[in-house]
Amino acid sequence: MNTRTTIATAITPGFNEKIPDEIMTPDKVETSIGTLNFADGVPDAETTQKLYDNLDTFRAVETFLNFVPATSLEGLRLGHIERGATESNQMLIFEELLDSNPLFLTGNTETVYCLGLLDLEKDGPTVVEIPPGCGPGTCDDAFFRFVIDMGLPGPDRGEGGKYLIVPPGYEGEVPKDKKDGGEYYVAHSRSYVNWVPLRGFLVDGKPDAAVKMFKDGVKIYPLSKADNPPAMEFINCSKEVFNTIHANNYKFYEELDHVIQREPVDFIDPELRGIAAAIGLVKGKEFAPDERMKKILTDGVAIANGTARAIAFRNRDLRSKIFEDRQWTSGFIGGDYRWLGGDGLAGRDFDARTFFFYLATVNTPAMAMKMVGKGSQYALVFVDKDGEPFDGSKNYKLHIPANAPAKDFWSVVVYDPQTRSELQTSQPFPSKNNTGDKLVENADGSVDLYFGPKAPEGKEANWIATVPEKGWFTCFRLYGPLEPWFDKTWRPGDIELVK
Repeated sequence: MNTRTTIATAITPGFNEKIPDEIMTPDKVETSIGTLNFADGVPDAETTQKLYDNLDTFRAVETFLNFVPATSLEGLRLGHIERGATESNQMLIFEELLDSNPLFLTGNTETVYCLGLLDLEKDGPTVVEIPPGCGPGTCDDAFFRFVIDMGLPGPDRGEGGKYLIVPPGYEGEVPKDKKDGGEYYVAHSRSYVNWVPLRGFLVDGKPDAAVKMFKDGVKIYPLSKADNPPAMEFINCSKEVFNTIHANNYKFYEELDHVIQREPVDFIDPELRGIAAAIGLVKGKEFAPDERMKKILTDGVAIANGTARAIAFRNRDLRSKIFEDRQWTSGFIGGDYRWLGGDGLAGRDFDARTFFFYLATVNTPAMAMKMVGKGSQYALVFVDKDGEPFDGSKNYKLHIPANAPAKDFWSVVVYDPQTRSELQTSQPFPSKNNTGDKLVENADGSVDLYFGPKAPEGKEANWIATVPEKGWFTCFRLYGPLEPWFDKTWRPGDIELVK
């Protein structure tokens, strides 16, 4: 055997030794973005441009998918301004409930919303007074992170109380927390803008009591004005046409730039900042992409929006199914309001977070936790029993078995897949619930709901209208969910096509 010859044939051409094949780059590589050409591992000019365009597109997509929580809350802030609420003492209220005219991500039609917006940079530490009897309330920051619950799930437990939201980097004296003998429930926010959504329950199917509770008892004012707080102003938004939803085109990046410029630099971590900075979104710098970058961002946001819609409407996560034999999907995939899977071992679940924030608002542990007889639970469904998306020109039926496990009530609301807001139909409220609506029950106490462009004869009371040529999806809510929901011994039927 000629040892020298064996060694020579093993040597990689151009090297003194054999180089592992897996670390080498061929002169020509076929990929999903086309042919990539290299000269001894160095990309040629055309390939270099192609790769940078792809990298910038990738960063544009990642920016959209990661920052939907921030632009979603920015959309809500802009909606407040559109309705004339520019100060913290001006709140939006839905005195005749949330109908389908305003655009709100999967809002409900069964509770009275009272919505506040805080500007801690302008006002400093801000007091939110919650009246007794307030339903679920929350404070979320500008990245839609949970700050503190208020009302029923909050530390006041529905008995009312004063909350103090402290801005990031505040160096002044902060009053003692309630648990330490102070007057306020104190919470610190990582951002200047904070959103305070409060909900009030109907009494005898009417909103009047909740509206009065809010108007008489809710107060928001700077701590510095506690001795002489400004008078509250409540702006009725029922039946009004306005938008609170982030953009899905190039404008998305402009909305995000406003958030980044306004908030303290560390309200998001360096890695997340770096993704946005890669496409020109940097605090303290003008966002001014050139024509090449505008074209890439326009393409990137289209891909990202499509990706978000795939995650939302055709989710592939096996954990998304609430019941193994039904199409109903959980709102909080993974059961964690931080999207950390409970123990955080797998890190942040980005797709689960995108799923939630592309479809919904309000982030609180109370929505993800098991709270028997308290709070609420949500089940979404985007396809019928056979796995087909809903067609507004066809008729469907949903069977809700008797003894639905809801201490307070249950409801079904229909939404538009385009806006993810209430479906706009001949019915101002595209929904039904078992307390406010006079539903016709079956002999065993179960209820059948019908969906379609026309009510089935004799089923008008149980009918929710849909629109031909439009799709739809729905959310089943239980208020005061009971154990049979959590142990899955009670299950709603799939929505079936009526042929």
